[in-house]
Amino acid sequence: MGSKEYFEKVADQWDQMRKGFFSDKVRKVAVAKADIQAGKLAADIGAGTGFITEELVQNGLKVIAVDQSEAMLEEMKKKFGRHDTIEYRIGQFNNLPIQDESVDYSFANMYLHHVDSPLKAIEEMVRVLKPGGKVVITDMDEHEFEYLRKEQHDRWLGFKRKDIEQWFKEAGLKNVKVECVGEECCDDSEEGKEKAKVSLFVASGDKP
Repeated sequence: MGSKEYFEKVADQWDQMRKGFFSDKVRKVAVAKADIQAGKLAADIGAGTGFITEELVQNGLKVIAVDQSEAMLEEMKKKFGRHDTIEYRIGQFNNLPIQDESVDYSFANMYLHHVDSPLKAIEEMVRVLKPGGKVVITDMDEHEFEYLRKEQHDRWLGFKRKDIEQWFKEAGLKNVKVECVGEECCDDSEEGKEKAKVSLFVASGDKP
């Protein structure tokens, strides 16, 4: 089972599962880093069931929500109904279904550790961003909880912050910052033998 199949399987349980992993503080920190303006357009990459999108629409933004899992997006549609400020698109990290330089903000939460190439994923988020726009990514610091590869199909066991900073710069972003969210992601293994507790970072950068 790959990450797509995993998320298809757990889509109808995801909102409840997520509440056990981390709180709404994560999205509030992410959105605060972007200095958003109502009426502008944001991309929510790896949107899942709309954790980041919910905060964005509450602050008056229009959103293009992209995910590889149709089941996750269907759950998101149930949550938001006929919300005319959200557009749903199926897409992969290395070929986002968004035109070049068309959005004002690119967000991704707990997404990067599921992709094959984090740098390529960041480059795609930059590609769709208008000049002067901002990328904001929240994810886990590097850790040693190997069971997450099997149980949640993580490709990466978090990241070194210096690597995130380097990838942002390689993708062409300026004013790069990688900071503490001030919260940990928590999870118990299925067999109950391990308890993961991993600090979270928020990374941001501007497109010249």
